[in-house]
Amino acid sequence: MGRDPSRFLVTGVQMPISRSAANIPAMCAKVEEVMALFPGTDMIIFSELAMHGPVTKRMANDPAGDIASFARLAARHKVWIIPGSFFVQREGRIYNHAVVIAPDGTIAGRYDKLFPFHPFEDGVTGGQDFLIFDVPQVGRFGLTICYDIWFPEVMRTLTAMGAEVLIHPTLTTTTDRSAENAIARATAVMFQCYVVDVNGLDDGGKGQSVVTDPSGNLVYQAGQTAEIFPVMLDLGMVRQVRQDGANGLGQVLKSWRDRTATFNVYDAGPDSAYLQSLGPLVPMVKRPL
Repeated sequence: MGRDPSRFLVTGVQMPISRSAANIPAMCAKVEEVMALFPGTDMIIFSELAMHGPVTKRMANDPAGDIASFARLAARHKVWIIPGSFFVQREGRIYNHAVVIAPDGTIAGRYDKLFPFHPFEDGVTGGQDFLIFDVPQVGRFGLTICYDIWFPEVMRTLTAMGAEVLIHPTLTTTTDRSAENAIARATAVMFQCYVVDVNGLDDGGKGQSVVTDPSGNLVYQAGQTAEIFPVMLDLGMVRQVRQDGANGLGQVLKSWRDRTATFNVYDAGPDSAYLQSLGPLVPMVKRPL
């Protein structure tokens, strides 16, 4: 018997990331390690800004060359690779950019982070387009980056486009990591999908990567040390939960589809007056004594 085509093995790489040293050679070595230890891996996922670290002054000088390094590995091992993201400049603007590399070494999709972490991600422009991509005979995947997951409208759009798995490279070094893990679980059950959230270490995060299933159950949570974690996703479970509800209960995507309410919060009208009263996004400053 062949393998169930609805089952798909993703392997997250939670590794130290430097803001000043080269990270790509270590990432390439991790790809080789993953394929040696877990040769059944279908997709390898790294954390946000893994390639060059979290500072814009070290943005990619040769993004095509950087991507080519991973494209060669993808083609050699016949594996999907999402090498985190990197800062890149286009037409005078800086973007937090990610690529999805297919097992033949081609680029299956490109994505600019929609919600840069302003004011901390200063000078970075948000993207405009969503990214979904199909893994043939398996299912539909969506990609977001870090702070994007705090905005449920992003996942609402991706699931309306058919996404069954949310790939979510992140970089969180801060005290809100526990909140992000709660958001990952809530996102999974609200949108009845898998969430694969990969954080880095050192300058690249405080670890605690998570994988959650479409019922909101925690499939795996990493610690705060370097880890390679393979997790088998069952997209048949996504389809069953969307059809019948988690544990036979809420069929939330259908309920959204069949809604009778109208939401005006996105319009520049009276419903947005309170938000306008909050004032501009400002950087953290020391309060006067």
